[in-house]
Amino acid sequence: MKVRFLLAVLALFGLLVSCAPRSPHPMDMSTALQSAKTPADHQALAEHYEAVAREMEQKAEEHRQILAQFLKDPHDYPREYKGGSFEAHCKRLIDIYERAAEANRDMADDHRRMAGGAR
Repeated sequence: MKVRFLLAVLALFGLLVSCAPRSPHPMDMSTALQSAKTPADHQALAEHYEAVAREMEQKAEEHRQILAQFLKDPHDYPREYKGGSFEAHCKRLIDIYERAAEANRDMADDHRRMAGGAR
């Protein structure tokens, strides 16, 4: 009986931890940008922007896959979405995420140059 209770508590704890909000950007960007003075500071910022770029690329890929599935079997998706077609919605998100990834890669490159290590 105690073992079942302990397992239930651990499972519930695991569920709660997995649902806890996590900051996708743990760095306080305003402070980090204002206080960046050393090559190490700029390298840390470059790494942060690279990580964000990868996240944006991943989201663009997720939406490309959703779009591909929609085009393969449109009956499983809504015809319209937020005042437009579902296809246009996916394409718009893909474009937004791709542009965000590019902007973050540009920022990473800028900070690498400031750190003295152009890519």
